[in-house]
Amino acid sequence: MTEGVSLKPDLGRYGVWLGSRSVSPGVAKQIEALGYGAVWVGGSPDADLSWVEPALAETSTLQLATGIINIWASPAADVAASFERIESAYPGRFLLGIGVGHREHTDVYQKPFDALVEYLDALDAASVPTSRRVLAALGPKVLALSAERSAGAHPYLTTPEHTAHARELVGNTVFLAPEHKIVLTDNADEARDIGRRTVEFYLDLSNYVNNWRRLGFTDSDVTKPGSDKLIDAVVAHGTPEQVATRLNEHHEAGADHVAIQVLGGPDGKLLGALESLAGPLGLTPLS
Repeated sequence: MTEGVSLKPDLGRYGVWLGSRSVSPGVAKQIEALGYGAVWVGGSPDADLSWVEPALAETSTLQLATGIINIWASPAADVAASFERIESAYPGRFLLGIGVGHREHTDVYQKPFDALVEYLDALDAASVPTSRRVLAALGPKVLALSAERSAGAHPYLTTPEHTAHARELVGNTVFLAPEHKIVLTDNADEARDIGRRTVEFYLDLSNYVNNWRRLGFTDSDVTKPGSDKLIDAVVAHGTPEQVATRLNEHHEAGADHVAIQVLGGPDGKLLGALESLAGPLGLTPLS
């Protein structure tokens, strides 16, 4: 394991995952005020990461992370330069999440694992520290790589059972931050409908389907539009207390941090849901 990897990033127990490719300073400030420790920005943000400094400037303790930079779309040299710029201005408050994204959506002919290793080599050459980067990882090969070449793993669209398997594989010194989707409603049919609109896209992607099969889901579970069993496993629903209990299962399974993705509405509904969850999650609002 690389020197320094055992020094886990401290993002608090819970953060917020946004698929917006950026986060506005105002939203970041409100999320911090509710007591969440981090904002993860997905949707393959651009390599220049120009949104990071304005959001960090409006907050004091919040960490920002990418969930994830897509290696096919963002050259390592550009990402490394952005990291150096951000780290110089806001030391220790930015975590670089990288991954291969969706291999089906690129025309580059190279094995994803090999491309990821080459990307990490380029980040090493540019002195991006392993302690400030994590890998999107689902299967055992990339999970092992995350332990060897980064601070840890950011598994997406998984379950607490996957978190337990991942923890067993990577060991206790490696940072583990799964993402989990939620819908705050006790109407199961409504929650499944909202969840399916997001999850159905991933049923065409082999890495997610293979991961679910490893977890014991059947072919009928992972065939579009996805079984109720699958949707319920990856999209928590119910009251804030019920959702908090489900999210906490990741911690019980070995997670250091859980990135919560709220489904079903714009920023206003996002912030309302996060406020409702803050108490049951045991978060302390900033005074």
